[in-house]
Amino acid sequence: MKTQRPMATEEEHRVVPFRPRNGPARRVTEGGSPPVQLHRREPPTPDLSRYEQPREAPDDFRHRILANIAAIAFTIALTAIGIWLAMSIADLRKTQDCILTGRRDCARIITETYTP
Repeated sequence: MKTQRPMATEEEHRVVPFRPRNGPARRVTEGGSPPVQLHRREPPTPDLSRYEQPREAPDDFRHRILANIAAIAFTIALTAIGIWLAMSIADLRKTQDCILTGRRDCARIITETYTP
């Protein structure tokens, strides 16, 4: 279905000037456009030295790297265990669904091939 919109006339259109919240209010010239600012100075970056705290000892980078490696290994092991657990639960659910439908050949039979 086609949406029907009323036809807009020229008197209904209106341009609303945009004024930034943080910047100073600029006057609009008679032409309708704001004056051009060629060079705008950025405010100075605040000094963060007042938030620094004196350190008792320098950082031990070797300890930090070993701790990061241990954390990554733990995360990988936890992810692998989670994937294994999800696959085991899915396999058990398939077996349980098979048994609940009344079938008798639901157990997985593992065969070993013998090659002389």
